[in-house]
Amino acid sequence: MSRPAVSLPIVTGVLRAIDGIGALSAGLCALWWTRRGFASPDAAMVLFGALLAMNLLHFGGVYRRESVTQLNASLSRCLAATLQTAAVVVAAIYITGGSWGKSQQWLQAWFAAYLLFVLFSRVVAALQFRQWRAQGRLRQVVAVVGAGPIGQALLRRLAAFSGADVQVVGVYDDRLSRLPTRCMGHPILGNVDALVGDLRTRRIDTVIVALPLSADRRVGDILRKLRNAPVEVAMCGDLVGLRLGTIRPCQVGGVGLVSAVPRPLGGWSGVMKAVEDRVLAALILLLISPLMAAVALAIRLDSPGPVFFRQKRYGYNNRLIGVFKFRTMHHHAEDTNAEQLTRRNDPRVTRIGAFLRRTSLDELPQFINVLRGEMSVVGPRPHALAAKAGGLLYPEAVKDYHARHRVKPGITGWAQVNGWRGETETVEQIEKRVEHDLFYIDHWSLMLDLRIVLRTILGGFTGRNAF
Repeated sequence: MSRPAVSLPIVTGVLRAIDGIGALSAGLCALWWTRRGFASPDAAMVLFGALLAMNLLHFGGVYRRESVTQLNASLSRCLAATLQTAAVVVAAIYITGGSWGKSQQWLQAWFAAYLLFVLFSRVVAALQFRQWRAQGRLRQVVAVVGAGPIGQALLRRLAAFSGADVQVVGVYDDRLSRLPTRCMGHPILGNVDALVGDLRTRRIDTVIVALPLSADRRVGDILRKLRNAPVEVAMCGDLVGLRLGTIRPCQVGGVGLVSAVPRPLGGWSGVMKAVEDRVLAALILLLISPLMAAVALAIRLDSPGPVFFRQKRYGYNNRLIGVFKFRTMHHHAEDTNAEQLTRRNDPRVTRIGAFLRRTSLDELPQFINVLRGEMSVVGPRPHALAAKAGGLLYPEAVKDYHARHRVKPGITGWAQVNGWRGETETVEQIEKRVEHDLFYIDHWSLMLDLRIVLRTILGGFTGRNAF
């Protein structure tokens, strides 16, 4: 598996924070070094200068892609923004009645130190970007759907765009029998179903649908299939009249496109989610460790067999993960693939197991999966491989079932706190679960996660369907 692409919004966000902290720290250190103290007017001017520097760096284009990734452009724009900041601060001192003679020494020390800091940080960033570029982590890996005139024009523009970090892995089209083996020098790798399979096994950052929108039914079918994968889907064309989700502009290799299916939890949202998961899982495991020890002892006393049970389930991007649970069935009756869903008064369930299932205490070991990076605290529940509803496997029962795997599975989720857990005797029951899971993915926020956690603690993960 190739290493993930570097998220430029995250990198530029980090650089913004570093620049702001650097400006503030350089000003305070210069003030202390020259005056051995922090006079209120001067400290306020340092804060003003730091905020001004951050804004001038932003408006000067320092955080644009071409500036962040190219050292010469970055250094020149940082130098210009720093000199502009110095000029405005000096003017502000005069306007507020300050003395240039008294301020000259610490201002010179401040901006000299800050300029050196910014230039040094850009050199370090350039070296890091050079390493990322060598590893291919700055490159946008693109697949194109459509080998017709629109797709050919798109491929020509991508090839002609100078300096673009774009790699086209291939072209996909459902009309294979009428097409050659290559399109504009790129291999035609198969139909859209083959693309969905490749999205599971190889790195593809963006899929561009290059088809005429007059074929709205065909485009709609393609978007529904691609919606099940955790990938950015963009379209080059007019989207008027086509029912899609949130539509926003995007850019691939300098070519303006429209994003039709955004990647869930991208950029800073993904960072916030990862931090939330690790922090919550660590704190919760610390708090519940005595309870887990008591449950483990009760299981050993109740029936022979191991304390933990590990079951293969679908995780992020349909990859299989081993989910930890407390064992709730007799060891000889364990159902590794969940061929038979647990029912009320199931004879396979032990006495302590029935209590653990009813209270969801059997799920507690899954916080280990969260620390391992396989699950989230909040997300769609991971289902067993052979789970069925109305006699149908879940993917057969619900058309958009795999779309719930665009994010990591969770210990609790929006469906669970709204009562959709337990056995699935009918197709409607799994449809409701998937409906709530997709709502959660489309409307994720930190506050929604905390709301779900609170409702779980207050009893939202137990109920008449839990057994």
